[in-house]
Amino acid sequence: MSEPEAPKIEFPCVGYPVKVMGEASVEYFEFAIMVMEKHAPGFDRDKLSSKTSRNGNFQSITFFITATGVTQLEELHVELRTNPKTKIVL
Repeated sequence: MSEPEAPKIEFPCVGYPVKVMGEASVEYFEFAIMVMEKHAPGFDRDKLSSKTSRNGNFQSITFFITATGVTQLEELHVELRTNPKTKIVL
């Protein structure tokens, strides 16, 4: 039995969600914003959401961008992972 194929994304994809989780700090939040601006300039800051964990150690930030292609998403993921405070990028 073969594995089902993952759904294909049609580019450009408006409102594509990118979620990053890392150690909670103003510096980390600013890092994530800088990376998003670099790879998805003009993303809607009004739609981003940020949530801090119950103990205040971690934060998740969800961005909604216009995904322009696989290369953009791969480069975004790689750059977010360069920060040692990043735990997960979805």
